Amino acid sequence: MKKKFQIDGISCGGCITRVKKVLEAHEAIDEAKIFLSPKGVAKINMNENLSINDLQKQLDQLDGYTITEID
Repeated sequence: MKKKFQIDGISCGGCITRVKKVLEAHEAIDEAKIFLSPKGVAKINMNENLSINDLQKQLDQLDGYTITEID
């Protein structure tokens, strides 16, 4: 299942690389696409439905990023 999110704290390509690596390290995430334009938008393909709290816990391995779901 694919879901769309907003990740605050994304400001450059390096941020995207770090966040993508951390998110894709989760066994339930198949792929994370994160964009600079529009800034911080992410499309995450999951093999199980993770809650926003699960995703935030995964992101908490890095400092300065917060995630919210976009309808």
